Amino acid sequence: MNATATQSTAHHQGSGERLLNISDLHVSYGMVEAVTGVDLQVREGQIVTVIGPNGAGKTTLLSAIIGMLKSKGEVHFDGHFYKVPDVENLVGKGLGLVPEKRELFTSMSIEDNLLLGAFQRFRRGDRGYETTLAEVYSLFPRLWERRKQMSGTLSGGERQMLAIGRALMGKPRLLMLDEPSLGLAPLITREIFRIFADLRRQGVSILLVEQNARAALKVADYAYVLEGGKVAMQGKAADLANDPRVIEAYLGLASKHQELLSS
Repeated sequence: MNATATQSTAHHQGSGERLLNISDLHVSYGMVEAVTGVDLQVREGQIVTVIGPNGAGKTTLLSAIIGMLKSKGEVHFDGHFYKVPDVENLVGKGLGLVPEKRELFTSMSIEDNLLLGAFQRFRRGDRGYETTLAEVYSLFPRLWERRKQMSGTLSGGERQMLAIGRALMGKPRLLMLDEPSLGLAPLITREIFRIFADLRRQGVSILLVEQNARAALKVADYAYVLEGGKVAMQGKAADLANDPRVIEAYLGLASKHQELLSS
């Protein structure tokens, strides 16, 4: 599917200020280029999704944006330009990442995992994290009920909730999520995706990398299709969900199970 962009980035849905602007991003592993010339934007109050097959470069893209992988190109976040993105700096500026592996401290309690998410705020002398903790618990009542439990004892869905909650403790302006539905039961996937809509209402913008294209397009405002490290298509999520090329490649017969996951 070597389609041209469905519409230009200028028509980006959402009237908020540009929060994240990536231009001409390249990432290489040795001689192999994994991401080639990607342009991408997220505006304030927007949920933007990146869908595409396995190995398309979706995880690489997020890792490069936050500075975990070396890249060439431009990363503008919240009005600042980063020639060399630096993780600590970007997290401090309000960029959060929930990695695919979730990377929890399994031998620590749920509450301690959450408090670690506020570490940078604590170091800056920001004592508002207790309010944020209460907000996270109201978003995920299950975490509140089990707050003293070791996080290693949680189910997959609860771990994902904890990983999202921990990222929220840093008070991110933009939350990047890598495959949040991976390995989760359909019911839990729906619950997690409903929370994304809640977060947007609370003013958190979201960049969502997701293999479950159907669920992602349902919740997002704007979408990019990444194939072979390049943007193959982009447009309003609702338009892409109805585009025959997207339906054939990502929403067709092979993804009937995705329909069940997102219904």
